[in-house]
Amino acid sequence: MSKAVIGVFNHEDRAKEAINDLRSQGFDERDISLIVKDKQGESEEGGGDRGQGFTMEQQDLSEGVITGGALGGVAGILAGAGALLIPGVGPIVAAGPLAAFLTGVVGGGIVGGLVDYGIPEERSRYFESRVKQGNILVTLKVEDDKTDQVTSLLKRYGAEDVESH
Repeated sequence: MSKAVIGVFNHEDRAKEAINDLRSQGFDERDISLIVKDKQGESEEGGGDRGQGFTMEQQDLSEGVITGGALGGVAGILAGAGALLIPGVGPIVAAGPLAAFLTGVVGGGIVGGLVDYGIPEERSRYFESRVKQGNILVTLKVEDDKTDQVTSLLKRYGAEDVESH
């Protein structure tokens, strides 16, 4: 049986290091997901919820299309990163299997995608609030016997609120 391990990073560099370490330990990049607020898609007048620069066509991540602002940084280290406009959150960049869940529930926001991914609704609301604040979510589906290894690794790189569900 597999579990979703999730953690919140405050710093992009630390999230990148954790993802690179996961890959070096043999975890498949295609199993690692991240969600980060796309600051390049925000307006300069403080509104991340306006989603300027995004169109409906850009919301299909199933093809692994890279859209929205320049996807450098943490999102650029995973294949298939793309931009979504999430109501109530604003523009985000998502990559990995979780991105596919988000494309199907754009109206349900990040909460709907996380619930479909196996995270309880109450915790999903909390994690969505962390993305709104500019934090980075990193998740990975792993077999039960790998949960402790991934949890420990994420914490070692500074992840907060590391949980498995």
